[in-house]
Amino acid sequence: MATDLRNTADAVDGAAVMKLLPTRPRLLALGEPTHGEDVLLDLRNELFRQLVEQEGYRWIAIESDCVMGLVVDDYVTSGEGTLDDVMARGFSHGLGASEANRDLVRWMRAHNDGRPASERVRFAGFDGPLEITGAASPRQSLTALHGHLAARVDADLLPCTAETLDRLLGADDRWTNPAAMMDPSKSVGKSAEAMHLRLLADDLVALLDAQTPDLIEAPSREAWNRARLYGRTAVGLLRYHSWMADTSSGRMTRLVGVRDSMMAHNLFAIAEEGPALVHAHNTHLQRRKSTIRMGDLPVEWWGAGAIVNAHLGKEYAFLATALGTIRHQGVDTPPSDTLEGALYELPEDRHLIDPHRLVSALNETRSAPRVSPWYGYAPLDPTHLTKIDGIVFIKDVPQAEERPHHSSPCGA
Repeated sequence: MATDLRNTADAVDGAAVMKLLPTRPRLLALGEPTHGEDVLLDLRNELFRQLVEQEGYRWIAIESDCVMGLVVDDYVTSGEGTLDDVMARGFSHGLGASEANRDLVRWMRAHNDGRPASERVRFAGFDGPLEITGAASPRQSLTALHGHLAARVDADLLPCTAETLDRLLGADDRWTNPAAMMDPSKSVGKSAEAMHLRLLADDLVALLDAQTPDLIEAPSREAWNRARLYGRTAVGLLRYHSWMADTSSGRMTRLVGVRDSMMAHNLFAIAEEGPALVHAHNTHLQRRKSTIRMGDLPVEWWGAGAIVNAHLGKEYAFLATALGTIRHQGVDTPPSDTLEGALYELPEDRHLIDPHRLVSALNETRSAPRVSPWYGYAPLDPTHLTKIDGIVFIKDVPQAEERPHHSSPCGA
């Protein structure tokens, strides 16, 4: 079987990826099956560098807070701030502690140094300001959007004053109470103030849209793009908080759906500026419906990749990553009758697999679903192969102390 599978495999590099695709996509999504493993991020960094140098890619978007990501973008494009500060303030979900993410930021800054704006690489977070335990206050995004408009349009066009926003928002810890994730009664998302804020956010976004001809003109386009980001984030956060306060059986499905919808709309905005490499969990980027079990409750929803693919078609491409072992997490050699077990027999440590040729090479006895003993790893579903443009397979994940040292950033 390994001999047959060799005909489906290639080296993992930008040129090989492009050979799998009918055209260069505006959004090339690289999924990961688990978080927190720098070997996956090192591979992402190497691929991004190749896409920049060989294919003209200019953006990378990762599964991190979209507003915090502006701090990283300012640093890589203009050198604003220090690397230590950017890693502390520019990433959510603890991603700033990753050495691979640090390598990425360092390489992007070095690449951009001395280049004109049109040739600089850009960074974006595309997740909402959300954590597992809840969501951020909409204060930052709402007040930034209001401030952008207040400085550029007549005051009588604004739906409210900054003071009104401040009064309705109240203390930020009302919004960020972690107890609200499990107890809807602890959320302020359906309070009279929150409902009023949703109307005001809608009016502010509509005003920004109505004033586009004035606000989009150079050199204001960058500020306009950021105002749009603040608007999307404010509306999304207020919607998320509203569902946090909901008591219906659809609450959790709507919460995960709102999050991926926020991701998708951030990706649409990035696609306007792209092309971009997108990196996040496979679950967020796949074309099929996503599923997760929360306690005894199965949750099913359309992820960001599925939403984006429905709009962009061939201008969206998805590479799924699968792993052989993560021994420090108890994920040992995959059973031979599984998809990952068949790929594990290939001789090299890393492979790029053509999934359509793989389907022909596999037989039914090699397509059993793999079950991971560790909840943090999501095996590749063999029934999804026809909806994937490429599979990146890494045989063994080293422990953190075994991470290869690179003499230059981004795996160069």
